[in-house]
Amino acid sequence: MSGDLYRLAMTVLHPGYEGTTTPDWLRRALGDGLGGVVLFARNAIDAQVVRQFRAENPDTVVAIDEEGGAVTRLEVAAGSSFPGNRALGVIDDVDLTERVGRQIGRMLAELDITLNYAPSADVNANPANPVIGVRSFGPTPDLVARHTVAYVGGVQAAGVAACAKHFPGHGDTVTDSHLALPTVHASRELLSERDLPPFVAAIDAGVRSIMSGHLLVPALDPAMPATLSRTILTELLRGELGFDGMLVTDAIEMRAVAAMFTPGEIAVRALNAGVDAICVGLSTEESLHEMRDAIVAAVRAGVLPEERLAEAAARVRSLSEWYATRSALRDKAREDVDEGVGLDAARRALTTAGAATLDRGPLVVEVNTRMNKAVDPATPTGITAALTALLPDTARIQMEQEGELPAFDDRPVVLVVHDAARHPWVRESVAKAVALRPDVIVVDTGVPDTPSGAAHVATHGISRVSAQAAAEWLAQ
Repeated sequence: MSGDLYRLAMTVLHPGYEGTTTPDWLRRALGDGLGGVVLFARNAIDAQVVRQFRAENPDTVVAIDEEGGAVTRLEVAAGSSFPGNRALGVIDDVDLTERVGRQIGRMLAELDITLNYAPSADVNANPANPVIGVRSFGPTPDLVARHTVAYVGGVQAAGVAACAKHFPGHGDTVTDSHLALPTVHASRELLSERDLPPFVAAIDAGVRSIMSGHLLVPALDPAMPATLSRTILTELLRGELGFDGMLVTDAIEMRAVAAMFTPGEIAVRALNAGVDAICVGLSTEESLHEMRDAIVAAVRAGVLPEERLAEAAARVRSLSEWYATRSALRDKAREDVDEGVGLDAARRALTTAGAATLDRGPLVVEVNTRMNKAVDPATPTGITAALTALLPDTARIQMEQEGELPAFDDRPVVLVVHDAARHPWVRESVAKAVALRPDVIVVDTGVPDTPSGAAHVATHGISRVSAQAAAEWLAQ
């Protein structure tokens, strides 16, 4: 039994933490060999924080979800500077997608962040999908594959590792894996034709990391979610598809797996399945040590081969080494500021119908559709702020979930919805508003429904630049 078994176990654990300062326990853990840290919007994210991590462990894999669009950790307060994947897929210009990926990579390079948990390589084949939607480049495998490659190329050209997620594909689900275990009801043939091609393309493009999805895929493994399935992760992803980079779990406190096993057992099962890094969205010193001890105990009991743990730790270190050798790329990327690319993309992605134009401040009615758990609760749609910047007398009312429309006066009305096609109550609210006020303007920030109202604007995503583009069009 090797003497550094505890250190190997620490290397494969990648926790997040609460608060805006680095906890003492996290510093100690990094000194003990903790392999990675995951940053969220709740943390005060700046270069100083990352320097603190690296002072304790220079090889720390610092990771973040910075997809652009609705999922941003760095730009939560005002919204992302980039419109998100669906908008890029609507434009279908791979050079533009690569430029966006490079600028997101540049942002992370400036902060010395190792790994971006992006892009979503999921094919959004099911319009009722509650968690992917605009996070996907679109509904077809060819489209998603070519933009996945472009995004990965852009991020990694900036010297930051990309991560294709959520293997083997979260697009054909009607359940959010944050809340329960989704099932992908598709044959092996359909999975191979529809869901796997973007991941194959990402592997061929040299993506450094892949994230497993907490998904039950009976055609591949009828018993275990992908994160815990050796059939899916080792036999399929490693064996058939040839991926040899770092394989990381989605956050293990998500109910899809957390309802099945304890964190320690999830970690052991995931490592046995072929995972290299255990992402823990929110941890404490006690829970971190419990997972570490569970991994060590499993090795000592012969449940988890020490060779598998050592292999996993080696892949974590390999990703860190790859990052260390890309400092020249990061230096170049920091100087390569493509300032207008996000707004340009947002403007090009707008899909409009009708011709209504605002000549005075409207009443903006925000239909308060609950976002999925991947979207930080503080992320604004930004439409009201963008319109107010152009029309200062703009006013706002927020409708509660499944609430009633407010009374309208003589002001223009802008109804802001998200994924209207997915929510019957939202569709009903839109229909009522149009009946009451045929001149109503509808702005959909998600996967849009059939256009209605005097004007209909689809931004295909939530971001500061998407809101600005919509406001410009409406107040032109």
